[in-house]
Amino acid sequence: MLATQRRELILAEVERAGGVRVSELTELLGVSDMTVRRDLEQLEAHGWLRKVHGGAVLAVSSVEEPGFEAKSSMQQPAKRAIAARAVSLVEPNSSIAMSAGTTTWMLARGLQGATEPLSVVTNSTTVADMLAAGGQPLHMSVVLTGGVRTPSAALVGPIADRAIASLHVDRLFIGVHGMDARAGYTTPNLAEAQTNQALIASARQVVVLADSTKWGTVGLADFGRLSVADVLITDEGISDEARQVLEDQVGELIVVPVHEGALAGNDWSSSSRNGEIVR
Repeated sequence: MLATQRRELILAEVERAGGVRVSELTELLGVSDMTVRRDLEQLEAHGWLRKVHGGAVLAVSSVEEPGFEAKSSMQQPAKRAIAARAVSLVEPNSSIAMSAGTTTWMLARGLQGATEPLSVVTNSTTVADMLAAGGQPLHMSVVLTGGVRTPSAALVGPIADRAIASLHVDRLFIGVHGMDARAGYTTPNLAEAQTNQALIASARQVVVLADSTKWGTVGLADFGRLSVADVLITDEGISDEARQVLEDQVGELIVVPVHEGALAGNDWSSSSRNGEIVR
């Protein structure tokens, strides 16, 4: 197979799955790790993808905002693992807020079987839909903020911000478009950045849910330094350099193995509580 043919196949796989691992590509293409890494370097040099620890993801500009459907196909095993660990942090008889995002959507799936009273505030239509799809129990109250819907299914703007500012929750679970040592947590949407700040201000504890491919991605607008996170949950694909920065900045870093990310979808009490607590 010619190098151009290999690279076309790699791009097709990245576009299909949202991201790929080097080990997957070596098996798919029948070539060595070094060959795959050279191909990834060439594709990155042309701006077609972005290399991450152990693989590559689609290249995204600072103002590009992928739709919910596009994002939901990316990094599914890692997001499931992160969501499964996040479920174990939800305490009965508490109030939580959940931002928009595909990882928080998976968290909502894991909360469908909640058997204790729980109040949920969200600015995500997809999170609210997921909770309702599980036959929302009477003891779970869901507050949808209202606002203007973004491509990522977030409700943002003055209406959302005012609603959130009037509420106070025990714990916020928030997804991010990108995280970076200098820029902090970012999003490509200016209005969403402001709404995320309102969510952070409403919570006693902030839990950031971010798969390892988010490291090094910088969106147009930031909504908090890395230290805003009392807890950050990510997956084992995070690089050693990123891990060191996060250990120094966040209150508690939890790194989860990807293989443990299966969510039953209706049992929040039995979700995995394992994970490496780094700090």
